[in-house]
Amino acid sequence: MKKYLSSCAVVALVLASAGAATARDQIKVTGSSTVFPYSQAAAEEYANKSGQPAPVVESVGTGGGFKAFCGGIGPDFADITGASRAIKDSELELCTANGVTDVTEALIGYDGLSIAISRKNEADWNLTEEQIFKALAAELPDGNGGFVANPNKMWSDIDASLPAIAIVAFGPPPTSGTRDAFVELVMHDGCKDLPGMADLQKADADKWNEVCSRMRQDGPFVEAGENDNLIVQRLESDPNSIGIFGYSFLYENSDKLKDVKINGVPATFDTIADGSYPVARPLYFYVKNAHRDVIPGMKEFLEEYVSDAALGEGGYMAERGLTPLKPELLQEVQKNVLEGKKLGS
Repeated sequence: MKKYLSSCAVVALVLASAGAATARDQIKVTGSSTVFPYSQAAAEEYANKSGQPAPVVESVGTGGGFKAFCGGIGPDFADITGASRAIKDSELELCTANGVTDVTEALIGYDGLSIAISRKNEADWNLTEEQIFKALAAELPDGNGGFVANPNKMWSDIDASLPAIAIVAFGPPPTSGTRDAFVELVMHDGCKDLPGMADLQKADADKWNEVCSRMRQDGPFVEAGENDNLIVQRLESDPNSIGIFGYSFLYENSDKLKDVKINGVPATFDTIADGSYPVARPLYFYVKNAHRDVIPGMKEFLEEYVSDAALGEGGYMAERGLTPLKPELLQEVQKNVLEGKKLGS
């Protein structure tokens, strides 16, 4: 309790100055659309078991979540944010600038970054990371040390063995951690072995990063917002389009969608867990420790969120598509969260 005394006193003063009417009795959770279903599941279980109001869970993307979370302390600011990547230094600086200086990081499990297509599409899809880059990058090497706007309109333009259909991919916006992961894990890997790119990386790392990261804006790649359910709906209405989102959404919609194998490897629990699937990432949530002893129910909600029943093998989050942590790592996460271990300590 002494650990949080100073920060909790600050929050209590903020609550008091704001007036009793604004002092909320519901926990506020924001952040990643990929982590959203797991936070929602924990909120429902907490409410069912405790009889207390369910936490309010919002899906605004990883970047938007950190912006809200790091905005300050007090009732107007989120208590917890979910993230499909680790917090950036710039986001930590924003937190510090706004007095959010005591934060706990919780690794909750792993998620494959899926590329999916409607089951109405009869082709057996299998793409390499290089083919994906050639489909979705804004520019491609011209073979003479320069770059040209991506000319590929059909999948068959990239490789004659691919279907002769237009390239249409629905994916997340730049504020999404899913977008960050897709760029790092797929676009960069697909770019690095193209002619001249290894030399460019040595000579001008910033230019390499720009070319290998920038998604095309001429139609084939469509930013579909932070709501992954909208991507699912679009894939159903256009069986030739592909969608990019976390494995949990593919898992939840496996009656409507099928995965596109990447480098010949399907997205499954086992391939994500054993590392053979090439596009997997860790998922997190972050706790504002200054709110722990001020916002009612936070301790109990965190206990539920990191419980064996939630995050353990066979837990209810695995049923929603989360690849669980190994038991010894889960125990470490549980200890850190329940004791409020400060990030960086």
